[in-house]
Amino acid sequence: MNCTISSIHYCPVKSISFQSVLSCNITKNLGMENDRIFAFSRIIDLEKAKSVEKNPDQRNLNNFLTLKNSPALNKYNFIYKNKILTLTKDNKELLSISSDDEKERLLLSKKLTELEGSLIKPITLLKNKEFPFFDTSSSKNIFNSVSLINLNSIRDFEIKINEKVELQRFRANFYVDGIDAWEERNWLGKIIKINNVSFKVEKNIPRCVAINLKPKTDDNSLNLLNSLKKTYDHFDMGIYLNAMNDGQVNVGNKVELD
Repeated sequence: MNCTISSIHYCPVKSISFQSVLSCNITKNLGMENDRIFAFSRIIDLEKAKSVEKNPDQRNLNNFLTLKNSPALNKYNFIYKNKILTLTKDNKELLSISSDDEKERLLLSKKLTELEGSLIKPITLLKNKEFPFFDTSSSKNIFNSVSLINLNSIRDFEIKINEKVELQRFRANFYVDGIDAWEERNWLGKIIKINNVSFKVEKNIPRCVAINLKPKTDDNSLNLLNSLKKTYDHFDMGIYLNAMNDGQVNVGNKVELD
C-alpha cells in the first residue's frame, strides 16, 4: 500500500477554525495536540457552561456554536499559537487574547457577538485541553478522535457530481493520498500505523449540513450532503481513528496496515 500523509490540520476552536501544520504530536486516547480545545457555549447560565466545560459526559452538540446552527461563523478563523488565540477575518486580525485568562476569553466572546448580531447571546468561550470538544467526546466507543480523509474519495465525489469540493469543508486532521477512492472504508476495525503511532480505525464519519458551506463564507448553495446521499447512499466522508500510543505524525509519513 503506497499511502502517505498529504497534509495535517487541526481546529483549535470546535467547528469554526482550521490550521495547517507539517507535524503534530499525538497522545494516546486524547488525539492531536491542541485540536478542538476551545468551544463557544450557547448555554446562557455561566455556571452550567463551566460545568459542561469540565465534564464531557454533560455535553450535547446543541450546547455549542457550530457551523450547523451558526453558519455565519464560517467567515471567521482562529489561530492558536503559544497560548495566544487570535480571531481573524479575511486574513485580518480582529482580536488576540491570552487563552488561559478567563476574562479575556469572555472579551473574545463579546467581540464575536458584536461582529455577528444573529448569534445567540451571551456566548462563552470554553477551554479544556484534557477533554477537548469532539463530536465523539461523549461516546463510549470513541473518546478524543483523530479524523482521516482519503483525497481520492473527494476526487471521486467531485467527478461524479461535476463540482469542485474543497477539502476545508470537512475539517479533517489527516488527508491521505495514494490509495483507491473509498478504500479507507475497508479499514474499519483494523489497526493502521503512521510513523511511530498506531491507530485503531473506529468508524466512518457521518457528515452534516456544515459541509454545504463554501470555505470562508456563509454560502451554502451547494448541497453536498444531499449529493453524498444521492451518489453513494450514505452521508460519510472519512474515518475516525483512536490513538493507541503517544508519538508524532508528519506530512509525508506512510500509512500502513498493521
